[in-house]
Amino acid sequence: MDTHMHTDEELEQSSVLKDVFGQAFDQLQIFKDKLAKEGEERGIIGPRDVDIIWERHILNSAAIVPFIEASTENERFKTVADVGSGGGFPGIVVAACLPDHELTLIEPMERRVDWLNECVEELKLDNVNVVRERAEDYIKEMKHSKEVHPFSVVTCRAVAPMTKLTGWTLPLVRHGGQLIALKGRSAPAEVRKAAKEIQKNGGRNPEVLDAPIAEGFEPTHVVIVNKK
Repeated sequence: MDTHMHTDEELEQSSVLKDVFGQAFDQLQIFKDKLAKEGEERGIIGPRDVDIIWERHILNSAAIVPFIEASTENERFKTVADVGSGGGFPGIVVAACLPDHELTLIEPMERRVDWLNECVEELKLDNVNVVRERAEDYIKEMKHSKEVHPFSVVTCRAVAPMTKLTGWTLPLVRHGGQLIALKGRSAPAEVRKAAKEIQKNGGRNPEVLDAPIAEGFEPTHVVIVNKK
């Protein structure tokens, strides 16, 4: 398997992006161009990522989409919260790929919330609500408000180790829903360390699965935890 990181130029000259994204491609091209133009300067991506945005961030985020679709397949209201949404990974990507899902992007930093709102507007995403709040505060709000409901799926990417992440995410998942977290190679070890936290927060049967990106690309990983 080819493990080198494909450049944006290489990918834009191939059919991979349109094959993976289909109707979402045009919106995600706008997102990628915005990241290339403003992302480094605004602290959204690092300087080494500027030429590999598609693979490093957008395709990587999109690997979570089939798992969300499978989780919400039989639901009438398909609601997803992305915790620590940051630059929009995976929240903005998921929203573009799954227009029939309602996305809530939870992000505490004002400058990142501004960025997310700009992305929502420029990509014309009408299925996204951006919330400036820490996950812990949103959980408290949900417990005390009839207006705020648990989600079918909660996602996150590169936010924290599972020991911390579990307490910030599982309380947001409805009974029978799932936490689906994008993770790196350390995922199995993280899940083992977080076993007690997962159980304490109502999680069960945690598993680590390969998440394919596209043919010829090294897969990433997802951690899936079911909520009792």
